[in-house]
Amino acid sequence: MSSKVATAEPVLAEGAGPLSAQIYARVVEAILRGDFGPQGRLPTESELAASYGVSRPTIREALSRLRSDGVIDSKRGAGSFVVRMPAAPTATLALIRSLADVERYYAFRSCVEAGAAAEAAEFRTPEDLEALHAAYEALNAKEETGGSAVEEDVRFHLAIARCSHNPFFVTTIETSVAPIRQFMELAQNAMDGREAERALATRVEHQAIVDAIVRKAPADAAEAIRTHVLNAKRRIFEATRIPGP
Repeated sequence: MSSKVATAEPVLAEGAGPLSAQIYARVVEAILRGDFGPQGRLPTESELAASYGVSRPTIREALSRLRSDGVIDSKRGAGSFVVRMPAAPTATLALIRSLADVERYYAFRSCVEAGAAAEAAEFRTPEDLEALHAAYEALNAKEETGGSAVEEDVRFHLAIARCSHNPFFVTTIETSVAPIRQFMELAQNAMDGREAERALATRVEHQAIVDAIVRKAPADAAEAIRTHVLNAKRRIFEATRIPGP
């Protein structure tokens, strides 16, 4: 196989975040270097695991994030291929280490996503709305199966950002999906008997965001996503019994 993966330095680095996130960054660097050849075909999961010295589940998680971010596409029997060049990894989001960091993160996310939603409502095209509705319906369909809808939820939020046609919003949200994914998984894994109630509330909030973007109502879109993000924080505190602020 012509594809190669450089593994001169160890993958796991102290304080550098989850192992799958480090693999994600290494694969992004390999894509930017052109290590996977002109056709952009990635090695198999087994080959990547051997090259990086990690388990296949870790590789699978990193590839799932690459698919969620629209960098690669995978087809059964054919493998994974690069479909979009990723942004160069210039900086990583600060690690979340405390309750105060959770508060800061949600304040940051609320501001960024509200701005993205406002511009999405102002600048979205019919094609953008089609992609947004597809992401919304895929999220609802996944939730109805009772399985984890974390990846679909991330894609929905990225679809909102892409409606803005503002590369700064898109890049910021693309590079901050790791904690978004982390908190979504935390909320979905917390079982306290109120999962159905929370899922319904989340769907209503998502619908309000979509409706505002469709109506070209920037203020309403910003307020809808700000409400959703702050409610998401509250639901995590409730579900995990983390003391509130």
